[in-house]
Amino acid sequence: MGRNIKSNLRGRRRQGNVMQAYDALPPELRQWLHTAALPWSPASARGIWRKAGGAKNPKAALERLNAVEAATLRRDQQMQGIGLPN
Repeated sequence: MGRNIKSNLRGRRRQGNVMQAYDALPPELRQWLHTAALPWSPASARGIWRKAGGAKNPKAALERLNAVEAATLRRDQQMQGIGLPN
């Protein structure tokens, strides 16, 4: 899957050293970010990871990240007027 770096969704400004924040992430989350379809910030990915219990259940947290990303991609497609297959 190619990276989706063009999006109509609003982004947030990054603060601090993004590479240090990325390096501090758990290995499973860094791997997920590496293959993600959207350009996630380390802070937003870490927030979802923590809320989904990534420290105790990495698999569940990765599933939650996949679900959030899929929903974001659907919203972006709707904003662009692209129909989704049923």
